[in-house]
Amino acid sequence: MKTEEVQTNHHYRTVNFERRKYPRFDVDLPLKYVPSDMSVNLGRTVNASEGGLLISVREKMEVGQSLKITLFLLPGTELVSIKAKGEIVWKDIDCGGDPGHHRFGIKFVDISDKDLERLKGLLRNLDRDRTHI
Repeated sequence: MKTEEVQTNHHYRTVNFERRKYPRFDVDLPLKYVPSDMSVNLGRTVNASEGGLLISVREKMEVGQSLKITLFLLPGTELVSIKAKGEIVWKDIDCGGDPGHHRFGIKFVDISDKDLERLKGLLRNLDRDRTHI
């Protein structure tokens, strides 16, 4: 008796239900970041949450890379800033029409209580502004 392998074509649909632990807020603020090679670079935030940032920068980096980040709440001064250590958790291949820039999702891995409270205050203000439009 001959045994035949039966090929079954399974069709799978994926549904992308994005589940975030923290809500994200659009925010365009300058930032300074220092990757593991210790060079100081500048970029901009695209959005922020209590858990991390979406940044736009000129340098190419890799997922898993660590960064020291300074987010300037008042441009031009480190007196009003948030400092954290982060890790790149994803990168955007196409930056949506911003030539020469790359976007990276950054997860905070170390942020002081003081800076986290400062960030939460910024996000609360953005949330208030968004709900009063």
